[in-house]
Amino acid sequence: MQVIETEIAAVKRVIPKRHGDDRGWFSEVYRADALAERGIASAFVQDNQSFSVPAGTIRGLHFQVAPNAQAKLIRVLAGAILDVAVDLRSDSPSYGRHVAVRLDAASGEQLFVPAGFAHGFCTLEPDTMVAYKVDAYYSPADDRNLRWNDPALGIEWPVADAVAILSGKDKAAPLLADLGRVF
Repeated sequence: MQVIETEIAAVKRVIPKRHGDDRGWFSEVYRADALAERGIASAFVQDNQSFSVPAGTIRGLHFQVAPNAQAKLIRVLAGAILDVAVDLRSDSPSYGRHVAVRLDAASGEQLFVPAGFAHGFCTLEPDTMVAYKVDAYYSPADDRNLRWNDPALGIEWPVADAVAILSGKDKAAPLLADLGRVF
């Protein structure tokens, strides 16, 4: 299993090794000891899964604040996404910057997003299924979001604002400038 730092070192690409033959392939997609040896020591407590029918679906940018801030390990089971993590750690030199990575079922690559980041994605294909582990339970009281298309973030989403498919909650999310200190 490879773990590769992104342009924001705390966010990491995780590339599980695939063992293939004429039947297909086998892969260990999660192994706590191997990840811990490579700097990812989160104790995951909950698995989540989402299914989005149309391409151009935006989910995010979501995060939870303390005491239930979450690290996430994201992978795609079917289809493809542009996965995005935005640094919300107030004292970080990369505050307000983001990492954007294409994840798809074909490659099996994953993204580790530590606590202190907002996370979201845009589906690139219809019928996309995403699974992710979190290291803190979902807490409605600590659940927050950030406007996906905030110009201050500079995210190049692969869908125009007018045709993006979002929940009402995500459409009404605050801008970065209006969040205040969250981490």
